[in-house]
Amino acid sequence: MANRPVFIVNCYNTESVNYLTKDVDFKWHPGYAMVQKRKSISSLHDNVNPYGVLKILEVSSKSENALGVWLSAFNLKVYANKIGKIPLECAYQGAKVFEFGGPYVDLFERSPFKIKKDARLRDSGIIRSFEFNGRSFENTPATFFYNWLYINALHENKEYSKEVLNYNAFTDIEFNPKKSKNCQAKACALFVSLHEKGMLSRAISDKEFFKKIMMNID
Repeated sequence: MANRPVFIVNCYNTESVNYLTKDVDFKWHPGYAMVQKRKSISSLHDNVNPYGVLKILEVSSKSENALGVWLSAFNLKVYANKIGKIPLECAYQGAKVFEFGGPYVDLFERSPFKIKKDARLRDSGIIRSFEFNGRSFENTPATFFYNWLYINALHENKEYSKEVLNYNAFTDIEFNPKKSKNCQAKACALFVSLHEKGMLSRAISDKEFFKKIMMNID
């Protein structure tokens, strides 16, 4: 058995932007093959949604839904000044400002699948902040910049942003909250919640407003 979070859009709380996080036990199918990953995803979805009430999207490269694959941080693209659209993963890693270096903007144009092997990301000390498109972002709340970057990237991709509104629950089979904080499935739940509450446009244009939201839910 394994346990993973499912992020469910909270439509019943009209006073704040939020999502419900439900930790779900399910049968894990070991192995790196795609078919094994998808068996685990099906088990997770079946256990959280036995009656089909939720419309769930797996957001990862392992998803059986093409939308979920395209919304992976390795595939979803965001506009970077003077370069054009780059993978979100490259934008996030390249924007990091460490105590001993960064931002390493050359990473913007690297392969998102190899970028984490760059020694500078390990050897430059702790992360102090982020810099992207001429703007600076604090490193607190913990997922502030990642989620801001993700909702902006999703908003820029109109076809995907329209489709994602058809879902009210999101998973990422590779996300383990014991090992990391940033999660593309969580960011999708946040995006839909912001849209449902009529706050999406302001959250995208006003990072201080978005920061206050993240301080309440991170």
